[in-house]
Amino acid sequence: MTDSRQHYLLIVNGKSSGNPALREAVEEQRKTGMHITVRSTWEGGDAAEFAAQAVELGASRVIACGGDGTVNEVVNGLMRIAHDQRPALGIVPLGSANDFATSLGLPLEPGPALAATRELSSAPIDVVRMTAESGAKKTTSYYINMTTCGFGAEITSSTPKMLKRMLGGGAYSLMGALKAWRHRSYRGTLHWGGQEEDALLLLLALGNGRQSGGGQVLAPRAKLDDGRLDVLLVKDFSSVSELPTLLGELQRFPAEGRYVRYFTVNQLSVTTQQDEEPWPLTLDGEARRYERFCVDVVPLALKVLLPEGCSLLSANDRH
Repeated sequence: MTDSRQHYLLIVNGKSSGNPALREAVEEQRKTGMHITVRSTWEGGDAAEFAAQAVELGASRVIACGGDGTVNEVVNGLMRIAHDQRPALGIVPLGSANDFATSLGLPLEPGPALAATRELSSAPIDVVRMTAESGAKKTTSYYINMTTCGFGAEITSSTPKMLKRMLGGGAYSLMGALKAWRHRSYRGTLHWGGQEEDALLLLLALGNGRQSGGGQVLAPRAKLDDGRLDVLLVKDFSSVSELPTLLGELQRFPAEGRYVRYFTVNQLSVTTQQDEEPWPLTLDGEARRYERFCVDVVPLALKVLLPEGCSLLSANDRH
């Protein structure tokens, strides 16, 4: 489909709807013939609803204008659409961290980012499905970048939004440093590939993409189209003297380190300790708490507008 026949649905986080650069970018692209419909969110869930209506609106490309949370909501809306009708996803980053857009190598300013959605080709990527339970409530949701559990999720959910915007990714590092001296561990049982393991963890990261928390690379070898989920387990430490070893292993991501383990799966489930609070989680930056959850890969479920040669695609490996 040529650009002149594309219909773009822009779903804008309501907090950014007055962004002058975005408004200018939309006006400029409309003048050059770009067919754009804009929807602005008012409350949680709006972005998913707008995305789910994309086919009825005649949209061939859905552009998430916001941070990682907005992208996540849009993905969940698109996953309600039948695979053969599902529009391609584009991103105009407007958040404080923009982890997914940054890792893809997309433009980070509204003007260039919106213009790029006209030129970029779409490629199919995996989507991760999370089936979760909290009490009697069961939910199914999707993500395309990263879920963090435990310490990392605690930092993301407790970092004030204003601090995120002022310091960018540095806000997460600052909160992490402050919490490191008062950290807690998380107990639970992990199941994958016929294995079961009782774990005492500081952090669990489940990556389709590579980074989270404002630029923290937690899944350095992840690919978006390999049908696999990259798993990072960081075991708890008992004294500050052990931190150098732990941090050293986080530079290498060993398959079987003293504190760090890194491996891939296509499905993994977690049951948290029954007598403790549910673990804090973030799905693409959105805070949750679940007693039990299972993640599995839905292969090549969504087309995304990506830069040529994007390193997160297996097809672009140079090896």
